[in-house]
Amino acid sequence: MSDPVDIEVRPATQRDAQAIAQIQASASQAAFKALFPGEPMPEFDSLKKSQTFWREAIEYSEPQVQVALDGKTVVGFVGYDRSRDPKTPPTTGEIWAIYALPSHWGRGIGLALWDAAREGLIEEGCNKVTAWVPLGYERALRFHDLAGFKREMTSIKTVQMGAVKVEEIRFKRDLN
Repeated sequence: MSDPVDIEVRPATQRDAQAIAQIQASASQAAFKALFPGEPMPEFDSLKKSQTFWREAIEYSEPQVQVALDGKTVVGFVGYDRSRDPKTPPTTGEIWAIYALPSHWGRGIGLALWDAAREGLIEEGCNKVTAWVPLGYERALRFHDLAGFKREMTSIKTVQMGAVKVEEIRFKRDLN
């Protein structure tokens, strides 16, 4: 584990969209390599397409986006909103995305982002939160376990990630 850094978390601005897209790409690539060592990387959305998505998310607050700063550098982000799962009560939120630069893993950024998302979801009237995490990605599974989430064993689903199929599990926890 690296030394913790002094992290500031604030709402994302349009100027952050490029950094967010780059963080998502680099963290996704590192996660894929951890999940599938030796497998060729699937084609991810282009940075331009990802940047457009996050720019629109920031503009319309869907999902709400917060960034973590180490000094003046964006080093992580979280996107959260109401759950996208069918038949979920409106009081259930979801962590849509939570990423940090691989160079900053293990330095408290995920926890700072989780705290910001939790506060934002409570302000929105949510009392529960979910997150979908790839099975086998030990770093993310451990993070959600340590953050108090519980695995919903009956929720496992398979999603396509490029040419590779990945199983995901839903995590859930109370926000109180």
